[in-house]
Amino acid sequence: MQALLHSLWNNHSTLLQIFLFLGVIILIWVAELHNALVDAKEKWRHSRVNLLFITTALPIQLSLSALVILVSGWVTIHHWGLLYLLPGTTYGWLKYLIAFLLLDFCEYVYHVLMHKTPKFWNFHLIHHSDEEVDVSTTLREHPCETFIRVCFLMVWVFLSGASIGVLLLRQTIQTVANLTAHSNYKIPVKIERICQLLFITPRLHQVHHHFELPYTDCNYGDVFCIWDRLFGTYREMPEEDIKFGVDNYQNYSSSDFKALIQHPFLEKKNK
Repeated sequence: MQALLHSLWNNHSTLLQIFLFLGVIILIWVAELHNALVDAKEKWRHSRVNLLFITTALPIQLSLSALVILVSGWVTIHHWGLLYLLPGTTYGWLKYLIAFLLLDFCEYVYHVLMHKTPKFWNFHLIHHSDEEVDVSTTLREHPCETFIRVCFLMVWVFLSGASIGVLLLRQTIQTVANLTAHSNYKIPVKIERICQLLFITPRLHQVHHHFELPYTDCNYGDVFCIWDRLFGTYREMPEEDIKFGVDNYQNYSSSDFKALIQHPFLEKKNK
């Protein structure tokens, strides 16, 4: 175990993931700015609120990621989890694919729970409260949701038996997919139509960010949209009809960072 952690530390995998995340978000942000031809100051005014969530999420993410690595190391050493029920003892390309799909399904389940469990939704609605969804919205996550999300990841890794290699592959693809899905960069309709047969695209995720039900409770997929298609949560709507935000956050400021952090706790007191 110590050798495994030492190797991971030497490879700076966590640091590389952070640089990848920042690099991709900057590229997409600039592409959005060029594509929409909006005023840079106006776009920055919106984005800087979402950027503030890094200050609360990053310490939690980094500290709990160490526990995720420990759990992954343990299941690998002890051959524990659903993946080890499959024939063969080593990770071939087929096992990597199955592991990736399994973790993606787990993220679908997690996302459904964040919407359907009232206590979880109180935190998740902060993400949905953004009234101008763009790539910076990916960062808009309440610190308590960050804690819940990574704890769920530990459970998924423990149950699935996902190795460190699977996690790194998964995190890399998930990073690009999530940032792309939240972007407002206009992909040609014909290309997006093909992509959304299998993947969550910007247009599909924008439907998920529509301000009222039933559209808020649809298109839960993380990388793939196949789970939404299988479980009846797949929806489309005309782009011009989409209105961002969430109906039960109306009359509150969506750009006051302090108020956004406090809101779930104030709502609990009021109830």
